[in-house]
Amino acid sequence: MINAYDANAATAIPERERALIARRERLLGPAYRLFYANPVHVVRGEGVWLYDPDGNAYLDVYNNVACVGHCHPRVVAALSRQAAVLNTHTRYITDGILDYAERLLATFPAGLAPGAGHAMFTCTGSEANDLAYRIACAHTGGTGFVVTRLAYHGVTSVLAGMSPSLGPQQPLLPNVRTVPAPDLYRAGGADVGESFAAQVRAAVADLAAQGIRPAALLVDTIFSSDGVLSDPPGFLRPAVAAIREAGGLFIADEVQPGFGRTGEGMWGFARHGLVPDIVTMGKPMGNGHPVAGLVARSDLLRGFGERTRYFNTFGGNPVSCAVGMAVLDVIEEEGLIGNARVVGEMMRAGLRELAARHALIGDVRGAGLFVGMELVTDRATRAPATAATARLVNALRARRVLISAAGPHANILKIRPPLVFGREHATLFLTAMDEALGEVAAG
Repeated sequence: MINAYDANAATAIPERERALIARRERLLGPAYRLFYANPVHVVRGEGVWLYDPDGNAYLDVYNNVACVGHCHPRVVAALSRQAAVLNTHTRYITDGILDYAERLLATFPAGLAPGAGHAMFTCTGSEANDLAYRIACAHTGGTGFVVTRLAYHGVTSVLAGMSPSLGPQQPLLPNVRTVPAPDLYRAGGADVGESFAAQVRAAVADLAAQGIRPAALLVDTIFSSDGVLSDPPGFLRPAVAAIREAGGLFIADEVQPGFGRTGEGMWGFARHGLVPDIVTMGKPMGNGHPVAGLVARSDLLRGFGERTRYFNTFGGNPVSCAVGMAVLDVIEEEGLIGNARVVGEMMRAGLRELAARHALIGDVRGAGLFVGMELVTDRATRAPATAATARLVNALRARRVLISAAGPHANILKIRPPLVFGREHATLFLTAMDEALGEVAAG
């Protein structure tokens, strides 16, 4: 399991935290997981920092949920202000949801912008992907879905059956096929776009052999669970063409790469020169407040709405819409997309400089403030350094830098700090990384 607390192996955990862990297990049961060999006890957040009960600050280099920073005062004020006035559901006419939908749709390309697309709101990314699933099936008449081999798309019964990253104990649905993610580092010179498209065609053919019509290709557009696979820009186009030729749709899961994180616009799919049929969103949409949703072509939702009554009690409520609007305000007014581009470039350059001194680093990749660093035991064979990655994650935690890992071998650091992460924070991170890499290499 990637970066998980193991009670049987844990050492040096203070008694206060041991007592809380025991209480947590007694009250919440065994299904929940904790990060780190020595779990972190947090009581407060501000900007890029999380604080423990003793006032120690931890640099958050992992949390894309609080995209504009923990407890951003603009977002907190919007939430409090609206909660004091009105919070209800979408069966009444309210202004906030319309203002927010108009503002959100305006961030999309022409094929999904106002007049061509509609927005629908939910509370979680899982609900958004589940709704996208239903829309795709209703429009195409098919039920077959293609996802990547280590994808994560949600926790509903349907989405868990389309999320192989949850592990072998979670079986895939019979109408789902997986394909290898497009990994440029291990492609051996092959065209990753064409290779990925060939895998999608093969998956569609396998579905057809079982009498299953394709409904959609569903991918996280930076392939974060698969190991942060970002390059070259445009490699998704052949695969999207392949699923559309087969009568299916392209659903872009923007829960992780969306809202400016890639530093090249609001949405990760834009790096590939594509306009998806459906875009799903969550987590950073409300900076930690539970708001999510999707944007889809209006013709898809017209047909779906004619046949289906859809209602979500809390989706699109006035408080959530006020929070979502405040997040968009902060991204725009604080120039956070440009910040993601500039600081992300600085971080990748700094990590590549560290690679000249630390042989564990096999590859550095990413876009904006979504960076992947792959660790290998041998650069020639590119053998994954799984154990060393776990040690590195915990060595950084000991330096109060919070991070985690991803990929099929859990050997790829997933680096995605809040978008307010500045140059000074990147410098702190790179210094800690240099020290921690030295510690791991020394055994």
